[in-house]
Amino acid sequence: MSLPKRDGVHDRYYLIHKPDTAPEVLAEADACIQDILDGTARENHAAYPTVVRNQSGTPFLPSQLLERYLSKLPLKGFPYEDAVAFCDALRRLAGWKEIDYTLRQYIEKQVQDRYFEVGEREDGFTVFPPCTVWPELHPEDVDEGLLRFACYVAVCYTVYGLSFEYLTTEHILGLVSQLRPNMVKELKTNGSGKLPPNIQKRKTKHLTASANDAFATIRITARDCTEGCCNEALSYLVEVLEQPEFPRSYSIEFRGPEKLYLPIPGLPKKGVNQLFACAVRYPRLHVRMENYARLAMQEDEWYQNLCDEHCALPGTFAVFALGLEGPQWWGLVCDYLDRCDDEHSSLQEKFIHAFFKKYGFTAQSLPVLVHGVQSMQNLKPAKEFRTLIANEESLDALLEIKGHLEDYLPEEGAHDLRARDYLWREVLWAIWGQASENGGGKVLKAAPKELKEKYQQVFA
Repeated sequence: MSLPKRDGVHDRYYLIHKPDTAPEVLAEADACIQDILDGTARENHAAYPTVVRNQSGTPFLPSQLLERYLSKLPLKGFPYEDAVAFCDALRRLAGWKEIDYTLRQYIEKQVQDRYFEVGEREDGFTVFPPCTVWPELHPEDVDEGLLRFACYVAVCYTVYGLSFEYLTTEHILGLVSQLRPNMVKELKTNGSGKLPPNIQKRKTKHLTASANDAFATIRITARDCTEGCCNEALSYLVEVLEQPEFPRSYSIEFRGPEKLYLPIPGLPKKGVNQLFACAVRYPRLHVRMENYARLAMQEDEWYQNLCDEHCALPGTFAVFALGLEGPQWWGLVCDYLDRCDDEHSSLQEKFIHAFFKKYGFTAQSLPVLVHGVQSMQNLKPAKEFRTLIANEESLDALLEIKGHLEDYLPEEGAHDLRARDYLWREVLWAIWGQASENGGGKVLKAAPKELKEKYQQVFA
């Protein structure tokens, strides 16, 4: 069969949304949709944009294939399970970001606009407009399968979307709850149903736990804070995060009988703090804590029940607890700091202050400071730092760092003198603050006589 010339960007794919699209192209698109369902389609992201090819090699945009598939589904007696099977297959093949906008548009058109009177947003900060059910809408006019599909899309935004996209989840579920409150109530109780039963709910002599993928929450209520109980809690967290369908941004809601928290001033006294403060007392659980932390800490993800100045990467409290235990965990700390969002995350500053007050500035501890200054903007020093650094061993360790700054920079910036100078200024600021400016004149003036030469090398 002869096909016309491709009309996508750089002739990379066929467009199928135009009214005059050739029938031969549409037939190839339908074959691609079937291949997606059969698992025989292939994606190609070697160039922009990502395309999906059928077995004949004919390429299409994932979003347009999804749009075509959904457009053929009946809105009365909506085939929920078939729609979910196709969306899951396409997501696995091409990725969530290739289909999320199309799904959101579909729900807006077929659920929001059909069943609701859409108002105006009251201010520029509200993401979604207020929606009220049309007064003349009859319950029988609302399709159950379509609402279940809306719930599926809402859960996908939490599971696969970026951390802030829980707002889309809340909006869609808010629509469904106005029409079928029991449907949303079921989601709140049991989640999407994709988690195994022993993960969804667990009860032992030590604790009661539950995980909800729809609302990205893990709840643990401990009856004691023994080693056995903490071990079960950590094991449960690891098992939950090993589930591919569980969101990467989530809340941990922990309750236990001992109100113990990490010895880091300024940390939020939340249950997740309490959990790891209890668990770190047992050395045999430290490796399990690391397992959890490495599963949890992923860039651009957050503990959802911590906000504003306390926003934190998942795994934060496990890393902080282990970091205060000794040098064997400082590699983990550096890996954690490398994943922090330098524009939004600042909780690590409180840890760094406690860390250096405990261990001082040594050849082993100083890499934590270098990774720390790159993990956030304007890491401020603790007032004790200028005293802790004022010894020959610490200054020698700092000079050693200065001689190998390229090891702490990305490969593309390792030999950039400006990048190295900027990083060094940040390190000096994190120790001496404003006194480090203007060549460290104030620091040099106050330096002990026997250490002045080393201080001069630091600020040279």
